[in-house]
Order: sequence, then C-alpha cells, then structure tokens
Amino acid sequence: MVDDTAPITPAAMEGHGGYNRRSQVQAGGLSPALPLFEQAARTVPLPTQSQSITIADYGSSQGQNSLIPLSLAIARLRERAGHDQAISIVHTDLPENDFSALFHTLNADPNSYLRCDRAAFAMAVGRSFYEQILPSNTVTLGWSSWAVQWLSRAPTPIPDHVQVACSQDPGTRIAFARQSAQDWENFLLARGRELISGGRLVVLTMALKGNGDFGYKRLLEAMYGTLVEMADRGVIQQEELHRMTIPTMARSREDLLAPFAAESHFAGLRMQELEIFQADDHIWLDYERHRDGHEFGRQWAAFSRGSVFPTMAEALDEAGARYDKFFALLEEGMIDKLASKPEPMVIPLVRLLLVKDGEC
Repeated sequence: MVDDTAPITPAAMEGHGGYNRRSQVQAGGLSPALPLFEQAARTVPLPTQSQSITIADYGSSQGQNSLIPLSLAIARLRERAGHDQAISIVHTDLPENDFSALFHTLNADPNSYLRCDRAAFAMAVGRSFYEQILPSNTVTLGWSSWAVQWLSRAPTPIPDHVQVACSQDPGTRIAFARQSAQDWENFLLARGRELISGGRLVVLTMALKGNGDFGYKRLLEAMYGTLVEMADRGVIQQEELHRMTIPTMARSREDLLAPFAAESHFAGLRMQELEIFQADDHIWLDYERHRDGHEFGRQWAAFSRGSVFPTMAEALDEAGARYDKFFALLEEGMIDKLASKPEPMVIPLVRLLLVKDGEC
C-alpha cells in the first residue's frame, strides 16, 4: 500500500550554481546511459506534427548534466520529426532548487539545446517527482539521472552514521528500505500516468552491487570521521550530528524489479532493460596521471559539498549563519583524510529503460 500522505523532506543542493561546478562525478557516470536514451528517442511513438513532443527531465538540479543527454535525444527526434515540430522540455525539481542557475545554464551554456534548435522550448516545474507533476498522457520521453536515489524523506535518524548504507542498526536499515520501496512505487505510478502510450523513460541512479555494496567507502569514512572530530571540538553539537542524515538509498536489481514481480507490468509500465554497472572513477584516473593526493581529496570533497553538505547543514541550529564555517571545515577535513590515502571509489550505478504499454 503506497502512503501518499508521507511528509516530504527535500534534498537541499548548494545554490548559486554550486552543484553545476561540483558535479563532475555525476557527469562522468552519464555515458553508459546515453545510448539507451538515444535508442528511446529513435523508437518512441511521436505525436502528430500539430502537437508538441514533450521531454521531461526529472530531477534536473541546476541543469548542467542535462544538456548533453537532452541535446542527443533532441537530435534523434529531429531525424524523425523534422525541424519545425515543437519540442517542449520540462525540467522538474523540488521547489527549493536553484532554478535561476538552471535558466542561466540553458541560456548561456554553449552546450545548451536552446542555442541550436529554434523549435525547442524550455520550462520548469518545482514539485517532487514522487507525485504526478505533469498532465496525464502528455510526456513522450523521460530522463532522470542521479535523482531517484534521493528519498522523499528520511524515515528516522541514523544513530551511528549519516548514510544508512554504513549503519549497523537493523531497525534503521529496515525503515530506510521501506521508504525506498514506497518512493520507487510512487515514482513509477506518477510516470505511468504522465507518459503517453508507448512513451519511454530512461533512469540512471545509484545501485547496489550483487554483494550489496553501496560503494564510496573511503569518501564516507572521511566525511563521518571529520564530522565526529568537529563534534568533539565543539564546532557542531552532538545533537546536531545525530540529526544529520543523507536521505539517499541505492537499490539492488531485486529492489528495482519488486513492483513488477506479480506481473510483467506495474502502473502500465514495462521494464525493458536494466543493467547495473561500475562507473569509472575519473577523479582516480586523474590522480593516477598526476599523483597529487591533495587534488584527489579536493575533487571528492567538492563532489560532497555540492551534493550532500547542504542537506546535512539543515540539521544545524541557526543554520544559515553557520553554513560557511561548517562547509569550509568539513571540506578541509575531508581533503586531508582523503589525500592521506588515495584509493579508487566503487561507484555502482544502474541504467534502466521503462516503456508504457497502453493506457493506465
């Protein structure tokens, strides 16, 4: 039974374009999903010339990592639809997202699809994708990358870490697993309503390896170790550290297929392809070339600052006034720890293609 009344705790991202500047890891993990998105654009049924083709970008953040995937999909659609049919691109994210940075990126970045397609039109919606956010039977093609691992809320504090994958508390792990399952069903139900008959949706998200490994072990050790030291020095309070939670959850193959277990379809959707893979650690590859431990630590700490520091900072009392110091000290501590012992990160990801068969 899906609980539609669950309170929403949004995932915060660093504003003023910070996520765009610090999302190289996310950008590097996109490549294996791009052929799948191009395939979807080549095969999805198209509306008549008088109607707009609609592409939804679910979880766009500040837009940088959406440009290449969307440009590729638009190019494949243009091969079929010609250059005059309107293509509406709807970027969706939480209301707290930095939409100013998104629109600046769309207007100014040389890779923006708006710079080379006069019949492409950009718009945005500020609502959670765990509910329906676009009209039923209107979305031709959907894309979501590095987004659905963020839960709609943290179901409980994590007593012994900030990331549930590192927790040894069974009750906490069960609570997060239940929330993750509920959110995945809600995501699928909403997309099942929004997609047209035959519509395609490509998702790239964090995954668990076959042995249940979440990855990022060295990174999470450095992060939590630095937070504990900050609490010991009184920079943050123990109560604040206890409240800090990163509400992300990687899913296994079994988790992703669970809604489809009883039948081959769920919410009118069919899982056409699912592949778990190990993404390249481009930061480690840079380190192997230059052997600069500080730069290795700096890049991974920057990734953490852009993606999860703001969420943890929300646990601070008088948070706004303390952001700068909290960010600086946590980043500095992580750099030192990571630089002292560089090693490659395990980055498990999954790419999947969903197709809507018939009406819901």
